[in-house]
Amino acid sequence: MSDLEMRPAREEDLPAIVAMLADDPLGAQRESPDDLAPYTAAFARLDRDPNQHVVVAVRAGRVVGTLQLTVIPGLSRRGTTRSIIEGVRVHTEERGSGLGTRLIEWAVETSRTEGCRLVQLTSDVSRTDAHRFYERLGFEPSHLGFKLSL
Repeated sequence: MSDLEMRPAREEDLPAIVAMLADDPLGAQRESPDDLAPYTAAFARLDRDPNQHVVVAVRAGRVVGTLQLTVIPGLSRRGTTRSIIEGVRVHTEERGSGLGTRLIEWAVETSRTEGCRLVQLTSDVSRTDAHRFYERLGFEPSHLGFKLSL
């Protein structure tokens, strides 16, 4: 993996990022790679927020992985700062290469650097392969999540 560069995402990375977000059964239903306008607006907001880290993995000049890390200061757990990992995606051709592990290791290390004492993530109940992956990396299925669409 020495030929892999991990760096902050840039606006010009959005087509590749959105394509990866859309490249699975769930993403295909909710993402729109043909209309980048909402992603561009969202990226501008994320890029201005120092508590948001959108990272890409680049190999041979091509974006092959991504994730978003959000740092959240809090009062619970004695004022613990935590992070949330979202939108972890690895290009189809890179799956099984160890890139997903590398992305999560980056997120955990960045969380430590940011003073976080807890790293959390959610994963759709249908993503059983992802659940095994996260458990292998030390994450525990400790909570039941709820969402409300607005």
